[in-house]
Amino acid sequence: MTKLRVGFAGTPDFAATILLNQVNNPCLEDLVDWQLVLSQPNRRVGRGHNVEPSPVSRVALERGIDLLTPASLRGLDPTSQSALEALKKKNLDLLVVIAFGQILPAEVLALPRYGCINLHASLLPRWRGAAPIQRALQANDAQTGVCLMQMDEGLDTGPVWDSASTAIDALDNAKTLHDRLSELATQLLQRFLVRRPFETSQPRPQPAEGVCYAKKIKAEERNCSFEAAADQVYGLIRCLDPSPGASAELKGQPLKFGGAKLVERHGQWGRAGEIVAMAEPHKGLVVACGSGALELGWLQRSGGRRLKAYDFQKGYGLGPGECFGSKGSIA
Repeated sequence: MTKLRVGFAGTPDFAATILLNQVNNPCLEDLVDWQLVLSQPNRRVGRGHNVEPSPVSRVALERGIDLLTPASLRGLDPTSQSALEALKKKNLDLLVVIAFGQILPAEVLALPRYGCINLHASLLPRWRGAAPIQRALQANDAQTGVCLMQMDEGLDTGPVWDSASTAIDALDNAKTLHDRLSELATQLLQRFLVRRPFETSQPRPQPAEGVCYAKKIKAEERNCSFEAAADQVYGLIRCLDPSPGASAELKGQPLKFGGAKLVERHGQWGRAGEIVAMAEPHKGLVVACGSGALELGWLQRSGGRRLKAYDFQKGYGLGPGECFGSKGSIA
């Protein structure tokens, strides 16, 4: 069987994990020739603002795969045109795209012999767009998954080759679900590259019903109001957990928090945001919502360490009846 000439376009950890698993996979050694990696340009990251390559770029550099990091593939500037020319010269059979962070122009979509395929972290057509993992958690979906689709010029609108689903557990947060979907995506892509369905069949169109969009999380969405029902607050907190974390003021100080668990969806437990039960060694701080209540498993003061709720309340003198959104100061 002739080796496939495959390129890879991606940027964050989610994509880097999948790429590394494919490159290291002995089942693909005689089937795939990794020709090229595309990723976003190096960025300034962390408190030191050091310029660093993306996680996908690091995999390419470590594995000796040709790397391109154009700011855009759509422009007429020399950098964009140079990247396009390099891509054309590779004569790819397939380009695998996972969270690349750029919209590919029609010219790029048409370059590989079998087109471009995308691994998307949702069960399309639900949660098209930039933040499918977070939005599925925020909506308290019972399940989600990954889809392998043939790319077209729309936003996650292409026909689907294959999919895999997983239940969303009550204790899942953005990291645990991210990691599980990464494993599913790795298996899905391996199966696709081994079976090569694009040589003999066609993908299935997405259903017209059930379309919704997973917009990128905005900074202001991190501000958590306990005025909403407990299940809504719970969905918001865990979609931001562990990073960047939901936040609210308590005694005049901004706090981040996570590790949310639903205590009760309905009923009046107190004022919205009121601490109605103190944390025990293996339980969280119970906070009333507009209706119902939830536990917070960890809290973090600005500039401080993340602490379990039990340790935080002891260290900073919290007591029952205090309320998120209140004034004062944390000792």
